[in-house]
Amino acid sequence: MKPDTIVALASGAGRAGVAVIRVSGAHAGDVLRALTDRDLPKPRHATRMAFCAPKSGLSLDDGIALWFPAPASFTGEDVAELHVHGGQAVIAAIIDATLSLDGVRLAEPGEFTRRAFENGKLDLAEAEGLADLVDAETEAQRRQALRQRRGALSAVYDGWRERLIEAAALIEAEIDFPDEELPDTLAQRAAPLLSSLAADMGAHLDDAHRGERIRDGYRIAIIGLPNAGKSSLLNALAQREAAIVSEIPGTTRDVVEVRLVLGGYPVWIADTAGLREAADAIEAEGVRRALARAEEADLRLGVAEAAGQTSEALMDALRPGDIIVGSKADLVDPNAYESWARFGRFDTIAVSAKTGCGLPELEARLAERVEDFLGVEEAPVLTRARHRRLVEEAQAALERAIPALARGPELAAEDVRVAASAIGRLTGRIDVEDLLEEIFLSFCIGK
Repeated sequence: MKPDTIVALASGAGRAGVAVIRVSGAHAGDVLRALTDRDLPKPRHATRMAFCAPKSGLSLDDGIALWFPAPASFTGEDVAELHVHGGQAVIAAIIDATLSLDGVRLAEPGEFTRRAFENGKLDLAEAEGLADLVDAETEAQRRQALRQRRGALSAVYDGWRERLIEAAALIEAEIDFPDEELPDTLAQRAAPLLSSLAADMGAHLDDAHRGERIRDGYRIAIIGLPNAGKSSLLNALAQREAAIVSEIPGTTRDVVEVRLVLGGYPVWIADTAGLREAADAIEAEGVRRALARAEEADLRLGVAEAAGQTSEALMDALRPGDIIVGSKADLVDPNAYESWARFGRFDTIAVSAKTGCGLPELEARLAERVEDFLGVEEAPVLTRARHRRLVEEAQAALERAIPALARGPELAAEDVRVAASAIGRLTGRIDVEDLLEEIFLSFCIGK
């Protein structure tokens, strides 16, 4: 049975000059004919048409129709796009008229893209790139998502898959065709292939989570003693009152986060509870969360009053390369904290959330750090936890298979299959027929 024909608003919701309604499925052509009472327009040519209700003939709107016959469409099915005026009443009337026709229903979330995947128009990694492209809010996210949508990441995984098939074919041939005249050490020829592939996977994983950070956001934690000015610094960077500022120590009990864009990259900055001996169980939990967030962060801002001293708890929470921020710099003579501001192994800067002194310099320094860490490389990077988990699974399987080859091909074959399955799940392409084809083409078995 052919799947239902689906319809949905493809453009953003809300008042707009133009809205795009997409119809996909075997009845898409019937829908377009019924709404316009005309023959289908020339494929992929914008045609002005009047849209009307199929049963009553009531005029609904005057717009543009586009016709994409299968398989040359986004979903691989017949697709009609209706470009109409963006008023809510117009959109509702046309969608209702479409749903009044037999075999047509509202699309489920992501169903157009799922049909594109099922019809071979894009793979899973490309589909995820498309979702990221739609959600992109920064230039870096757009660039990364566009590369993934165009298949840069899929090309890496498909290359691995081909090498796995080649190695698996060598191993399976020795197991399954013992009576054929094959080289005695056929399976051993797979060892260097597997070793090279495992090394490439390791290099791919060793990326400091850059792709995931570009997609989800670089993380900065603000830590320090109570009343050091952490919340004021967060509010100054966010340019709004995101956190409560009070002279009462321990006001911040939980983690307060704001999202910024620095240097074209998404950044999450978290204000945390003051580091001190907790007065009660709630504050103790706040301190625990503060230390946990500091441990997870890509960068820590250690805040201490410019005229004061750093604490042992703060110094223990910092890592080489972190930044010490001398807060409340407006209260002291700059010369009084200049020597402190060059403290040890940490980058340092003095700021005043009240006057804004030092904030532009701090923002510039943070943007530089983020750009250095997340600078987009030419090589495609992992963008999702799903990708990382599957690559780790494949690499672990190969590292088991390599020594197993010395004890016999049967022991290694299953681990190679596990690796191939994991890589196949990255793009949605895995088939045992690939192994059979490689075996027959390479060794002419069964000719």
